[in-house]
Amino acid sequence: MNEDASHSFGDSRLRATVALHGAELCALHDELAGCDLLWNAGDAWKRHSPVLFPIVGRLDNDTALFDGKAYRITQHGFARDMDFRWIERNADGCVLELADNEQTRALFPFAFRLKIAYRIANGALEVDYRVINPDPTRTLSASLGAHPAFVWPLRPDVPKDAHIIEFDQPEPEKVRRVTGGLLSPELFPTPIVGRELALSESLFAQDALILDHPASHGLTYRIPNGPGLRFTWKGFRQLGLWMKPGADFLCIEPWYGMSSPQDFRGEFATKPGLFHLPPGQEWHARWSVAPV
Repeated sequence: MNEDASHSFGDSRLRATVALHGAELCALHDELAGCDLLWNAGDAWKRHSPVLFPIVGRLDNDTALFDGKAYRITQHGFARDMDFRWIERNADGCVLELADNEQTRALFPFAFRLKIAYRIANGALEVDYRVINPDPTRTLSASLGAHPAFVWPLRPDVPKDAHIIEFDQPEPEKVRRVTGGLLSPELFPTPIVGRELALSESLFAQDALILDHPASHGLTYRIPNGPGLRFTWKGFRQLGLWMKPGADFLCIEPWYGMSSPQDFRGEFATKPGLFHLPPGQEWHARWSVAPV
């Protein structure tokens, strides 16, 4: 990447790189341990940490209805495949923005500004999202999600199934799944026992594991009695966990919104899981990660 296409920043513990394309976090390195924490976008999945906007997941037939007119929005939306613009770049972070334009309005007929700020301080990365509705007359309805892929296993000499996720709170509620990319109406027994999820590839044989109403706002992904990552989120409603069986990554994904339910065919503004911003208002959420 050339200087204008990416920005690197950090402190004595963490070093990160963010790309202008998609405002995507594309590297996160633990300087102290001398290891990468983020998936390398290998053949199994060619992304690192895409931004999901203005939808999370998939719409039926990739189609959204706005005032009865059909628009095509593919899985996870268009932000991840567009160039943002730099607002700020310095030694400890950066800020990027995507605003509506002729290309976005052909897919999603709303005015918007999406600002993403990355900061590293005291050995932790924080990612902050703001969606602003600049339209003086029209409500903006949308979803937004994060999709960071962390290395799994955390250490090459440790088996994958020796890793766990420990949630801050017990998570007894049933979980959701997607079928054919759309949200299944069926609820499934949670594989989380108390606060602990024993990780294995078999958990993801049927795609993502979705916590619709997590009690927690933080978790630790770790090797028992070994190193790990502390992950927290605020402003998001759901949490997805996903990987491709056979690949060496685990995605920890805070979302506001999910795929369309299998039986949903209505106007986009009535789709479950959207936030609705009146004129001049904004939506805000963030997540953070730090080695522990």
